[in-house]
Parts: sequence; C-alpha cells; structure tokens
Amino acid sequence: MNAYQEALDYLYAQLPMFTKVGASAYKTDLHNTVALLQQLNNPQHTFKTIHVAGTNGKGSTSHMLAAILQQAGYKTGLYTSPHLLDFRERIRINGQVAPEDFVVDFTNNMRPFIETIEPSFFELTVAMAFQYFSQEKVDIAIIEVGLGGRLDSTNVITPELSVITNISFDHKNILGDTLPLIASEKAGIIKAGVPVVVSETQAEIQWVFRDKAAETGSPVHFADQEWMVDGSDIKDNHLHLTLLDTRQNKMSHLHLDLSGQYQEKNVMGVLSAVKVLQQQGWHITWEHISTALSHVRKLTGLRGRWEVVSEHPLTVMDVGHNEAGIKEVVQQLEHVNYQQLHIVTGFVKDKEVDNVLPLFPSTATYYFCRAQIPRAMDEVALAEMGARHGLQGKAYESVQAALQAARQHAKPEDMILVCGSFFIVAEAM
Repeated sequence: MNAYQEALDYLYAQLPMFTKVGASAYKTDLHNTVALLQQLNNPQHTFKTIHVAGTNGKGSTSHMLAAILQQAGYKTGLYTSPHLLDFRERIRINGQVAPEDFVVDFTNNMRPFIETIEPSFFELTVAMAFQYFSQEKVDIAIIEVGLGGRLDSTNVITPELSVITNISFDHKNILGDTLPLIASEKAGIIKAGVPVVVSETQAEIQWVFRDKAAETGSPVHFADQEWMVDGSDIKDNHLHLTLLDTRQNKMSHLHLDLSGQYQEKNVMGVLSAVKVLQQQGWHITWEHISTALSHVRKLTGLRGRWEVVSEHPLTVMDVGHNEAGIKEVVQQLEHVNYQQLHIVTGFVKDKEVDNVLPLFPSTATYYFCRAQIPRAMDEVALAEMGARHGLQGKAYESVQAALQAARQHAKPEDMILVCGSFFIVAEAM
C-alpha cells in the first residue's frame, strides 16, 4: 500500500467522521480546531478568504466564485466537502487538487498531536487546507462551511465577505428543527464589519440575518433583490440566463456550463458577492465573470451538479439529497424530454427520508440501493418506504448493481437519474 493510502486510512480510522457515523462526530465547540491551528502557527491568518454557508447551493456557489477569481488572475484556494472520488478534491488551488505527498507529510507531522487531542476528521481536514493555502501563498481562498456555521470548524477565519446561500431543513438533529434556528446557526459566520451576501430572500427568516448583521455592523445584501432573472433557457447542457441588475437597470447575458435551473439563485448570490469584492478593490471584469461561469467545471473540477454522464439513455447525476435539493432536481426534470424515467437512489439513515420520498415522481421506475458506508439506509427498508409513498421499484444491495439494472432496462430515449446522497453519486461515478 502506498504512503498516501496509508495516511488516508489513518485519518479515517483515527477520527470520527460525520459522513460515516453521523451526529456523534459533530463537535459543539471550536477548541480542537483552534488548538490544531495554533500548533501550525495559525496559517488561516496569512491569506484572504470568502466564507460560504447555506443548506443547498454552497458547493456550486463556492466553485463559481473560485472560477471567477481564478479567471481574474488570482491564485485561488478552494476548500469544499465532502469529496466524490478522491479526498484531495476537498483542497484545491486554481482547480488542482493538493498533492498526495502534502497530505502524507501533514498527517505524519501532526500524528503525535492528533493522538493527544483526538480531533474529528473534519477538524483535521480544515487545518490541513489552511496549512496548504498558507504554504502555497494563495491570494484568496473560498472556504465552504461543512455543517451549520457558528460551530463549524471553518468558523475561525475573518473573511473579506460572508455568503449564505439558502436555508432549508437538513441535519435537524444537530442544527435545530425550525428554519429560524437553522438560519441563526448559519448566521454565525457573519463577522464584525464584514459584508454578507444572502443569495435568497426567505420571508420567514430574513430578520435573522438582518438582526445579526445589525449586531455585528455588517452591510447586508440580499442578492435576489439586486438581480432579477429575465429569461432562462437550457440548451446543449448549458444554462443561458438573462439578468437584470435592478440597481443600474442594466441587462446582461450569461451562459453557464452548469445546466441545473436551480443554479439561477446561486448565480445571483455570486454576482452580488463579486460586486462587493469589486468595491473592495479586487480587479474583476464582466469578461472574467462570463468566461469563468461558462467553464466552471473545467476551472474548478466541480462535479455532480446535474451532470450529464452519457446520452441515449440520457444519464444524469446530481448530489441533491434533502427536501429542498430533491425539489430542485424534480423541477429540473420538467425541462427534459424522455419516455420513461429510471431513478437510482439511496439515502443515509439520519436523513428525513419520509419527507423526501413524497417529492419524487410516482411515474418513474426506482432502483433503491445503499452506499457502502455504515450510515447508509438499508435498501429493502427504503424500497418498502418508497412503496408506501407510491414509488415502484426493486432493492439492490449496491449502487453498481442498481445502475447496471437501470442501464439494462432503459431504452435509448429514456432517462436515468442518479441522486439521493453524495455517496450514491460517488459510487455511481
């Protein structure tokens, strides 16, 4: 086994990991992260950052911002989670993943300290990312929150700008079971005097952000009040948008290499964020923006967002997994022509699966499966639950078996959709 694989096995084995074990890995304070970073001489203070939180859309938003800054000539770090195929996807500079030997050296150097304080997998990954960005002297890094905001390990930075994409139900057992409770956890990333962009105005919670911003003296921008989508069309797997800048009464056109209609809200958040950066003196032109947004996948390596992996049958993978995410995916299906829809799906145990299943179309054929992680929900139980919600299909013990069955049954003019959790999409890839 190579040194990189050994380092990864060590990280996974030593440390409770939220994605594998769930809520027990979530720490309710930042002292481990602070201790790790002190051990490294606080690398997080040596470069500029943008902090991105939200229930859905924070990954896409982070990648779009990274693409734009990169296109504008800045050396840009990007920290996201979870990864799909390789751990190093979490830590990138200008789209390139961190080298294996960096991961190995970091893990070996920190080993004695890890064994003293027993940090979580996530705490350690955040420290690793900050160390890498500092060492490589990035101009700016986009830091995506792992979970929540206020107590998330990433919340040890003072960014140039905070961005909050949207708020919906996810991880209720950790973040609270009302939207205002969840919103106030996310609002925990708002820092004194640092501007905040909220991508979507949600009537029942906008006061949470206004109150918090007033308390910290932070200018607050609601992106969907600054921009309006005037036209939107999907062709050749590109999303073509016409946007109105409501403050300058000016129209602009963009086309994104991300074809999910749900990217509209994210784009408005990104454009408002860029406006703030321009006011702060970052040199970003409209040409940088439009070029970057038409090449997000190529510039940053973003995957799994309405990703078309093959045609005839059209096969799409999307990491949407909670109520809001699945709603967006189902709405997107209305823009696609197909004869029969085949859906490969599986969930983790602590998701509100009973609330998500009724959102799925009852006319599709289902291939219920489970990802190879301890937290995965049993595929037979899932199929039974699906049947109670009027979803017809069979259970398969692996994602590969489910996908293979879908491919055997689908005709060239049908469509196969893979969704339900990051792990289902990762294994399908």
